[in-house]
Amino acid sequence: MSILFVLIPLSLGLVAVAGWAFFWAVGNGQFDDLGSAAWDCLRDDD
Repeated sequence: MSILFVLIPLSLGLVAVAGWAFFWAVGNGQFDDLGSAAWDCLRDDD
């Protein structure tokens, strides 16, 4: 039972860090162009 006093705040902290990282990535434009990077590996460079 006492392990819950450690695991619950730890999981809430991890969720907060993951939420911050997601919103930081969206704010910095990491998800603006999802299509062109996928086509780069298929293009032939002559």
